[in-house]
Amino acid sequence: MDMIFKALADPARRTLLNALHQRDGQSLQELTELLEMTRFGVMKHLGVLIEARLIVTRKDGRFKYHYLNAVPLQEAIDRWIEPLLVQPAARAVISLKTQLEGTTPMSKPDFMMQTYIHCTQDALWHALTDADANAAYNFVVSSCEREGNALIYKTPDDNTMLICTETQLTPKTRIESTFEPHWAGPEVPLQASRFVYIIEPQVDHCLLTLEHYDLPAGQEGIADGWQRTLAGLKTWLETGKTVKFSYPAAEA
Repeated sequence: MDMIFKALADPARRTLLNALHQRDGQSLQELTELLEMTRFGVMKHLGVLIEARLIVTRKDGRFKYHYLNAVPLQEAIDRWIEPLLVQPAARAVISLKTQLEGTTPMSKPDFMMQTYIHCTQDALWHALTDADANAAYNFVVSSCEREGNALIYKTPDDNTMLICTETQLTPKTRIESTFEPHWAGPEVPLQASRFVYIIEPQVDHCLLTLEHYDLPAGQEGIADGWQRTLAGLKTWLETGKTVKFSYPAAEA
């Protein structure tokens, strides 16, 4: 937690985070152009942010791309900031182009998130693939059903909100899936995307990485939904309690 607050204390590092909040997946060269300092200076600031897990990176050929990882910051808000406030803190910080057949090459993700969860690899795999488990920690759905390789998420009034169809599984380590939002209703054309879960066991805990690809324009808010879902997943696995990190109710 100390590393997070230390990382946020510097205005240059906040500028880098704001830039990734506006457009995720930028290279070192792109980020260097934002600050009046040397490339080495920007690399040092990025190193602090990476150490605090506020940025995660992904290498593609000769280039390394940087992604905002808002999950640790959301955890800090939930743990240290919101309990001190009368009103909940605002969480401002946050179609498939081709048919998926067999193994589809991964392009550069639109955003990435990582979180450490104190649980076994088996428990995390079960939580990500079991319908009842998904319903327990997803921040907005009331039920989830499995039909073959599809997880169907339902609202309290039993309407279909989201369908995620698994396209490739590597048992206990990787899940590739489509992401089909239905919350806008049948009158709105379906604009699907895809995501990947990557599980890395590390002694007595697991590192979970989420990568989301092919995000259509206008669906940028999905990243905030993922933050809330992953926070619920971590809480459920570590405490056994169902906590829905829902959006704050609108003031009258």
